[in-house]
Formats: sequence, structure tokens, C-alpha cells
Amino acid sequence: MTCYDRRDVGLLLLRLGTGGVLAAHGAQKLFGWFGGGGVKGTGQYMESVGYAPGRQSALAAGLAEAGGGTLLALGLATPAAGAAAAGSMAGATALHRPNGFFAQEGGYEYAATLGLATAGLAVTGPGRLSLDHALGHVLDRGWMVPAALGVTGAVTAVVIGARNRRVRRAKEGEQEALFEE
Repeated sequence: MTCYDRRDVGLLLLRLGTGGVLAAHGAQKLFGWFGGGGVKGTGQYMESVGYAPGRQSALAAGLAEAGGGTLLALGLATPAAGAAAAGSMAGATALHRPNGFFAQEGGYEYAATLGLATAGLAVTGPGRLSLDHALGHVLDRGWMVPAALGVTGAVTAVVIGARNRRVRRAKEGEQEALFEE
């Protein structure tokens, strides 16, 4: 009989809670569950806030959240799952950053917390109460952590940078229109 320590139980709770929340958010984006907009509604919203093309942005965010969250909860492919979810939360953080830190003001507090938790799980690993452990960590090798976080970080930087440029151009266009009136 295997005896699990507090660390394993703590990682299980963190994975289940964080993964479950992310999976639900992803289901909102992909399927319209839990009051979400589905791919169509989320895509329209994403387009309106500068993430273009909207449909592809909604699919990418939904898959990263639903897939990454589900895999984190299971403790399977933990480096890739955590990195994907962290990337999606970095995009949400960038969106909410102009509203300040606190969530009640529309700020980035919630997205940043989820992103840090998922990145932390990617780095720390899932613990012994996980599918990764049961499968001999074939999808949770040490080299996978920097690879997953590095690739996700690079892609996320490109996506957020493109979004920020679109938003900046739109604001400049609005200001020019005001001066012309």
C-alpha cells in the first residue's frame, strides 16, 4: 500500500480546483455552457477587444482552458497542460490590465492568479496522485517543462503583441476621427 504525503494531496486539490475552473471557462467559450457565448459569441467578443481573427482566438482560448484544465485536473501531460492554460491566462491578463489589479473593477487579479497557479503546476509537477505518475511520467519529463513554457511564452507574446497593436491603431483612429469633426 502506498502512503501519500501532504504534498501529493495538496497538489491534487490544487489541480482539481484550478483545472476544474479552467475547464468550465473553456466550456463556456467552446460550447456556450454555463452561460458562455460558445465559439460564435466568444469569437465576436474576442474580435471586439482586438483578438483577431475572433473565431480562431475563441477556439484557441477555449481549447487551452478546457483541454489544459481537464488535463491538469487529471494530472496528465502536466507541463503542456499548465503551459497552455498559463498562456491563455496571460492573454486574459493583458486584456484586463488597463482596469487595474482588482477583479471587482474588471482588473487582471483573477486571470493572473489562475495563470500563476497553472504555471506553478507545470513546473512543480502533478504529484503522485495523478495519471502522469501512474503512467510513469511519459508525458511529464523534465525537459518538457522549459520546452512547453518556452513555446507557449513565445506564441503568447506574439498574440498579445498583435492584439495590443490592433487596439493601439483603433484608438489612434478614434482620436483622428475626433480631430476631423
